[in-house]
Amino acid sequence: MPSYELTRCIVCSSAEADELLSAEDAKAEIEELWAYHQRRLDPKVPPTSLMDRVAFSQRAPLRLVRCCECGLVYRNPVERPTELDAIYREDGPDEAVLRTLHETQRPAYDAQAARLTGIFGRRGNGIEVGSYVGAFLAAARDAGWQFAGVDVNAETNAFTRSLGFQVDDGTIESLAPDRHVDVVAIWNCLDQLSDPAGAVRAARGHLSEGGMLALRVPNGACYAAFRPLLDGPLAALAREWLAQNNLLGFPYRYGFTPTSIARLVERNGMQVEEVFGDVLVPIADKWTKRWAALEERLVKRVIAAGARISSGDKPLAPWFEVYARAGGGAVDGSR
Repeated sequence: MPSYELTRCIVCSSAEADELLSAEDAKAEIEELWAYHQRRLDPKVPPTSLMDRVAFSQRAPLRLVRCCECGLVYRNPVERPTELDAIYREDGPDEAVLRTLHETQRPAYDAQAARLTGIFGRRGNGIEVGSYVGAFLAAARDAGWQFAGVDVNAETNAFTRSLGFQVDDGTIESLAPDRHVDVVAIWNCLDQLSDPAGAVRAARGHLSEGGMLALRVPNGACYAAFRPLLDGPLAALAREWLAQNNLLGFPYRYGFTPTSIARLVERNGMQVEEVFGDVLVPIADKWTKRWAALEERLVKRVIAAGARISSGDKPLAPWFEVYARAGGGAVDGSR
């Protein structure tokens, strides 16, 4: 049985928060998620192929709240850091599943690598935190970048190294402090960490002057906006919006917003240059029914259009990317 502790907002330290989701609500949403994907998957789908669809590394939240000051969505109570470390160091899927994930994710990362080049202004070198199956490392290499990875799961790292990439076992905090790069990228990972503020601070320490921190996170503002609609006349729309983007049941520790991310990076001597609203990377594979794969492409195309035109904290964008430039400002380690 996991152990939990009460917490405050990791961005602004406020203890004032509104409840978004109870344990009972979370159970109901997860049941909805299973039903949603069961209709769309081949009945013979192996359990290993349910990862990142209906089975996630994180357990369901006991309670989800939204900070009244900065808008961060987070678990309270939250699993202790030791619990989280054990989850991510467990054995990963077999090689066939890892290879499928690599190939499925690759097209989306091609677009991200191109976007990073355009925003940063040139190619260079970098570190990807949470490099997982190496899909971004491959996309970055083909786009002319020199990226290495770091991840806590040694077994998955062995697979990624077999593809020809440099990957360190560990965390951004465990890397040599004198290692400096042009870009630190944390895609789909910051929201899963026990100490995101510490990871951002460590990332800033590895950036050369003028370097860039690139983040991709699930949007807490989107979940907070669509979750109440699940019980009304717009339930079908809300369910589609959330389920297609892995937000139903909210299997993440943190749901950042552009406002909360800006506060976090500015406190660490960086300034946001661009915020890009987006959708979850494609997850359809050979186990997805043909009509469901087509549905995913069409639905995500519509949602992506809405994500691009969102303003403020981008409530229509299920995911968003933030690109922040390192400047001469001092790093403030306080909250």
